[in-house]
Parts: sequence; structure tokens; C-alpha cells
Amino acid sequence: MSDKEFMQNMIARRAAKELTGPCIVNLGIGIPTLVAKYIDDENVFFHTENGLLGVADVEEDEIDPNLVNAGKLPVGESIGASFFNSAESFAMIRGGHIDVAILGVLQVGQTGEIANWAVPGKNIMGVGGAMDLLVGAKKVIVTMTHTSKEGKSKVLKKCTYPITSTRSVDLIITELAVFEVIEKQLKLIELMPGVTIEEVRAKTEADFIY
Repeated sequence: MSDKEFMQNMIARRAAKELTGPCIVNLGIGIPTLVAKYIDDENVFFHTENGLLGVADVEEDEIDPNLVNAGKLPVGESIGASFFNSAESFAMIRGGHIDVAILGVLQVGQTGEIANWAVPGKNIMGVGGAMDLLVGAKKVIVTMTHTSKEGKSKVLKKCTYPITSTRSVDLIITELAVFEVIEKQLKLIELMPGVTIEEVRAKTEADFIY
């Protein structure tokens, strides 16, 4: 496993600790897709907005090219899984029937607002379901790398990319730390193994308390 894969899996493993059944969970693209492999609670059910409740892992020799998640990755179906069209799927989201949404993001601001759908000057591949999930999910968890490839903080005083919603997320998990968003303020609640508060301060543009 590469350093990048190790880091992504560490973040996903920490996010998995937040999930206790019975609950319905929507996993975004990127690091969130790794969360499922760290769940052994049979009462945690995974939802994908393109129309499946009961998403499961699938072995390579059993892949059905017609059965994919919202990120176009092959998935399996658990016992009792349900299929539905996108309209019904988004009605589930907007109707408040998703307990937890775990999203990958480009930036997060110190008030908990996120940007994850557009980079100025670049083509928009697709907005996805994040806007709806931020409106409808009961709890929203962000999984992300703390800095960009250039080493710049992605935990900012204010997002410089277009924001996804005015709703604040509830929890932010990076390879350095875990932040809770309380009344539009970031609170550092946990340091990742081997990380110091000084390192978090140095790599975080946003103001936070701890």
C-alpha cells in the first residue's frame, strides 16, 4: 500500500467509527467509498443516489457492468437490497431519510461550509448529489486530505471555490485531525496518531478552538 493509499484508508477507517446501526449512509466519491470496508455492523445500510439501497462489495469475477454506484465504480447488492429510479432516490435524500452522508471535498471553510463541485476555470464534470445531501442528510461528515498537492491548506477561513450549500457540515476528518463544527466554529476534537497540535496549526488556515 502506497503512502497515499495508507493515508486515505486511515481517514476512511476513522470515519467508519462514526457509523452505528441502524442507519442509512450515503458515500460520496473518493475517500468515502473506502469507508464501507471498515464496517461490520449489518445494520448500516449504504445508499447510492443513482438508485440502490443495500450497496455491497463485489468480487472481481462477479462484477455486473450495469451495477455501479454514483462514482461509476462496480458494486454488489446485499440481501434485501432495493433498486429505484433517480427521482425516488433523491426524494429519499431530500425527504430526510438519509441518516449520514460522507462527502469528499475540495475545500472547507471555518464556518463548516464546503466546496466540492467546481474549480474555477476548469470543466465541471457533474454536480452530483452533494447539494441535495447537504440539505437532506441528518448528519454530514467530510473526509479529505488536509492540504493540496502543492501543500496549501484546504481548511480555510473561507472557501475560494463555489460553495456547495450554506449548510455547515458536522464533522471534518483529515489525515491530521478531526474537527467538529459547533455553531459555525471549528473545534479540534482529535489528533491523528503521531500528529502534533503545532503541525495542525501550521497547515490550517482556518481559525479553530480545541
